[in-house]
Amino acid sequence: MRLRELERLGVMAIEFTGEKTVLGTRVQGKGCVGIVVKAFTEAGGVAMKIRRTDADRREMKHEAEMLEMANAVSVGPRFLDLSRNFLLMEFIQGKLLPQWLEKVNQKQTVRGVLRKTLEQCWRLDLKGLDHGELSHAPKHIIVKNSKPYIIDFESASAARRVSNVTAISQYFFIANSIAKKITNVIGDVDQAKLKLALRNYKREKTRKKFEAALRIMNLIGSGD
Repeated sequence: MRLRELERLGVMAIEFTGEKTVLGTRVQGKGCVGIVVKAFTEAGGVAMKIRRTDADRREMKHEAEMLEMANAVSVGPRFLDLSRNFLLMEFIQGKLLPQWLEKVNQKQTVRGVLRKTLEQCWRLDLKGLDHGELSHAPKHIIVKNSKPYIIDFESASAARRVSNVTAISQYFFIANSIAKKITNVIGDVDQAKLKLALRNYKREKTRKKFEAALRIMNLIGSGD
């Protein structure tokens, strides 16, 4: 049945490469719902999420719908196609954010990636789509050519209260190993002021409140 689905999707080959392993086989990523591999269609390489046989979901439709919502505000890898057990997306050949930070220490480059990520989260907030996994996001941001991509929308929801900006801000700057690496490059952030700014933003998600938080994070200056 799954082979027939792959035929209908136009998948001609699968490449078992990546830094993760499943039963001794290399893959691009793995989660509770699916396993991500690189696949090939006539258009070239794509990322393909395969529904696990032990997943608590019967199909991949929910994630596809969430990804399409994110795409509508220019966030996430581009949605390509869907069947019951497979989701095809744009393949992003980059580094997960923690790995990228190990290699890059230019202040302006890091500031740019963080700012772009937060701008994407701002657009998701405005769209009413909550990613759901950004407060602890080592596997959810890929950086390619200094452009960040938020990935993995399987836990996303358009029904719950959005917290993308506040969640990613906590991950970037408040009490974890990533926060330490970031502040070592771009400078210390006043956590008390940041927490207050995020509380203000949470109450009223305006552009003014968002930019006030960005200034405390050293991501924009007073003239920006």
